[in-house]
Amino acid sequence: MVSVEILAIGNELLIGDVLDTNTHWLCRRLTTMGAFVRRAVMVRDDEDAIAAEVQGALGRGTQLLITSGGLGPTDDDRTLSAIAKALRRPLELNEQALAMVAQRYRELHEQGFVDTPEVTPSRRKMAMLPEGATPLFNPVGTAPGVWLTEGESAIVCLPGVPAELKGIFEHSLPPYLERILGKGAYAEQTFEVTCRDESVLAPLLKSVADRHPEVYLKSKARVFGTEVRINLLVATTAADKATAEARLRAIVDDLIVALEPHGIVLIPQPSEKER
Repeated sequence: MVSVEILAIGNELLIGDVLDTNTHWLCRRLTTMGAFVRRAVMVRDDEDAIAAEVQGALGRGTQLLITSGGLGPTDDDRTLSAIAKALRRPLELNEQALAMVAQRYRELHEQGFVDTPEVTPSRRKMAMLPEGATPLFNPVGTAPGVWLTEGESAIVCLPGVPAELKGIFEHSLPPYLERILGKGAYAEQTFEVTCRDESVLAPLLKSVADRHPEVYLKSKARVFGTEVRINLLVATTAADKATAEARLRAIVDDLIVALEPHGIVLIPQPSEKER
């Protein structure tokens, strides 16, 4: 599986002003595509701090690093300058990105949303990319996303506004992600178990999980007290859907064998459609 790290950038995240829903969405979306998200962090709009995280991810051999936030026209939007610093590349005007920014402001001016279509210095800033970067069309906002490679790693920079992040991810990024992720598959199933004590359940689950290291098995207590209910999540990623589904069938069969002698039954629960 391809290893992924996510870097959420913005003072607003760390002072609690904005909830970081982007990381949650990216984790879920990438997992369903067969990737392995192994780390996610938040940092302030600090060039040195961002650069250090980028260098750390590359040093760990991360195959795909995704950043969110810090691509806009204001002075505290420093993601691209920080990445350029981390990679020891100059920031340069990218003509393709400049055309995207100019076209977007022409459209916004025609719609009456901005006073002028002029590419001001602040707007031009959004087209200053690290050397060798490729801009990604933003179908929602003004700041292009960015794709660049460093050795065997790829870096994707996305805006912090959720609608813009999702717009680029879903519309402009797929051809690039396919190069890295291929056609991976994800499958999951949730069960409720007829057992009210996780301490009783834990050793039984461990014995099954140890036999299926490629499958994630997690118990989750839903309600505490006399009405306690425990759910089990089984999930896996694989190179193809058939393999992922076969792994789930195998662990569920093993769970039934392990739990039935203790009077514990698995009750299937509704879950997201398997991909």
